[in-house]
Amino acid sequence: MGELPAGTQALIFDCDGTLVDSLPLYLEAWLDALKTKGGIEVAPEWFFSRRGYSEEMVLAALEKERGVALDHAAIKAATRAGVLARLPQVKANVPVVEIVREWAGRLPMAVASSGSRAVVEASLVAVGIRDVFEAVVTIDDVERPKPAPDLYLLAAQRLGVEPAHCVVFEDSAEGLDAALAAGMNARDVRPWSMFRHLS
Repeated sequence: MGELPAGTQALIFDCDGTLVDSLPLYLEAWLDALKTKGGIEVAPEWFFSRRGYSEEMVLAALEKERGVALDHAAIKAATRAGVLARLPQVKANVPVVEIVREWAGRLPMAVASSGSRAVVEASLVAVGIRDVFEAVVTIDDVERPKPAPDLYLLAAQRLGVEPAHCVVFEDSAEGLDAALAAGMNARDVRPWSMFRHLS
């Protein structure tokens, strides 16, 4: 897992589902927020099948499917608060975190996540790896979420490394597409994940 292509100068990691097993926490928070702030109920299978979606993508998909208008700001705020409240339960995805620890101090590393800065930063702190990353880029820093390449391009820029020399670790189709669109080498971590969720 820790072997890298020749010429690798930096590593960039997705957060949710890649470094930390936060998907169950997001599921509980989303279901609560949608019920209390939006008045709708969603099956867990629906949520897990959209792993890798940004908050706006989740809400837009629901509005389209249900034919409703949702209060995006209220639902996002409630969801983020719900995730933060549950973060003491979050677990590290050990096989991927081992890669982080193997290369810490040897290559510059960043996190690029479609999650909010508050949740991403708190997740990294919760599993004890925040200090090894030179940059953390979140949806709060860009206009377009994955599968657009913006998050990964900004992470590479902040590390001072050309995209072609970056290796990305991801757990979603949207994230892998984003890394490839950025011209980076992409690794799918799902075969290494300690956790299995509905897909």
